[in-house]
Amino acid sequence: MSAKKILKRIVLIIILVALTYAIYYCWVSFPIITGFCAKNAASSIFVAGRDEASVKREELGYAPLSLAKIIVDYKDSSVTAALYGFAKRKAIYRKALGCTLINDLSEDEVRAQHFIISAPPNLNTDTIPWPSGDLVAGSFPSNLNKEKLQEAVQSVFEETDTLDKKFTRAVIVVYDGKIVAEQYAPGYNMHSKQLGWSMTKSVTAALTGILVKEGKLKTDMPAPVPEWKDVNDPRHKITIENILQQSTGLDFEENYQKSSDATKMLFEKGNAAAYTASRPLKYEPGTVFYYSSGNTNILSRIIRQTVGDKMYHRFPYDSLFYKIGMYSAVMEADASGTFIGSSYMYATARDWARFGLLYYYNGVWNGEQILPADWVKLTFTPAKSSARKEYGYQFWLNGFDAQNGQRIYHGIPADMFFADGYGGQRVYIIPSKKIVIVRLGLNTFNEMEFLRDIILSLPE
Repeated sequence: MSAKKILKRIVLIIILVALTYAIYYCWVSFPIITGFCAKNAASSIFVAGRDEASVKREELGYAPLSLAKIIVDYKDSSVTAALYGFAKRKAIYRKALGCTLINDLSEDEVRAQHFIISAPPNLNTDTIPWPSGDLVAGSFPSNLNKEKLQEAVQSVFEETDTLDKKFTRAVIVVYDGKIVAEQYAPGYNMHSKQLGWSMTKSVTAALTGILVKEGKLKTDMPAPVPEWKDVNDPRHKITIENILQQSTGLDFEENYQKSSDATKMLFEKGNAAAYTASRPLKYEPGTVFYYSSGNTNILSRIIRQTVGDKMYHRFPYDSLFYKIGMYSAVMEADASGTFIGSSYMYATARDWARFGLLYYYNGVWNGEQILPADWVKLTFTPAKSSARKEYGYQFWLNGFDAQNGQRIYHGIPADMFFADGYGGQRVYIIPSKKIVIVRLGLNTFNEMEFLRDIILSLPE
């Protein structure tokens, strides 16, 4: 065979391989891309009240998301996304339930679901003193450096890199229970509902704690998961605490750069918990720390099973949100009706701050012990499986960097723990410094520098 023919065959093989890979990539990636676009555009528009143009420019303004065609239907409160006409996905808005991506069930079946959700009380929060309401009064604490504090806050709104913008949308600093700094980007204010992403995990942990306090769950009990009920199933050993501490040992890949268990669960499955619960074990329960949104969604379904369908969709509101003044909070459900407790909760910056204050106050609000008395202590007790001592009960901790022996957030107090969401959503709680800090935005920022600067404004 001549060299020319060999070369042609090699080129043909390369083309076929490239074409096969391209088809495979499109097959697995297009539904995830369009699912992400439909769901997040719908929530941004119908839950957060954003305008369509800003959502397309910011949340969906970069490739490959920007390649999707987004159609907003204001009549039936839905968003449809497609990529070159393929992988069409639809998300619908339902009052008080937020937006749901249509998966597994038909749209008619999802819309036919009926859940009882508590309406927020009819209150004028502007007349109720903070933190239960929004009336912020009183003088600025004399022991704080107001100028340094404002400089620290302003620094995370400044865009010094035109290619890597932070898009900070809100910052609140609460010192000793009082708001001492609050700033919003243009177009946002104290009433703007914003997505917490994985900060929702910390809320799901709080709801679990409430059920523990009521005696309906125990952290050391085998997780009541139908798929694991057989005592001979090795997953039967997984406890509630294993789930809280991200130590289930399930074979679940948390990767958002490609098709993975996490992306399939969020964008292609109608029952997030069932999908995760079907995964086999990879490690012995309790031995390996692996951060997984799937774990938290199993926990969300356990909460549903525990309180029952009649009360489940009211439970977060009656037992937590409305008790501490979080009247803006919206938890969103998957097609099965279970809250996606890993990722989808909207609330104002002030309401996220209230959630942080609940933990700062050791689970007590207006004299009522909402969380178990030892829940906050357990929350910032590192999981034994976490080599860096960086994770507790669905909260991140200021653990250790093995390379240099320092705290991961060196220069920041060891007692800091925080709710952490994609894109730099944060609720930091630092009891020793008497502060709770909220930062919400689109992209990450230099949080170490930000926290240090905030601390420098506080009394020694």
